[in-house]
Amino acid sequence: MSDEQSWRPVEEGRTLGLGGAEGGILVRDEEHPAGLRITLEEDPERSFYALTCGISGWLVHTRFFGSEVEAHAAWDEMKPALVELVMQLPAAGAKGLAPATREAGAKLGAFLARFP
Repeated sequence: MSDEQSWRPVEEGRTLGLGGAEGGILVRDEEHPAGLRITLEEDPERSFYALTCGISGWLVHTRFFGSEVEAHAAWDEMKPALVELVMQLPAAGAKGLAPATREAGAKLGAFLARFP
């Protein structure tokens, strides 16, 4: 199974049309069995598009866009990058100051720098 096939609509798509954390309406909402989620919300009246991604136990990151085209392009770019990142993180999550946790911090920082 390819990585793209691992992504599934959250709650079988029932979250679409609901209000999002940034005040828009969810138009895309997918999750991955590796503990990943990515959502896109929009409010076209305010030219508002928010893309939020998360890695369970590690990261929640939101980006804002002024156009639908930019937001969807970022969605397509971030999904594989999230999978790549989660594969590099310790399965136990962010606990303590173990060397693996410090290394994970650098990887998370690089992801945030790539997707500001």
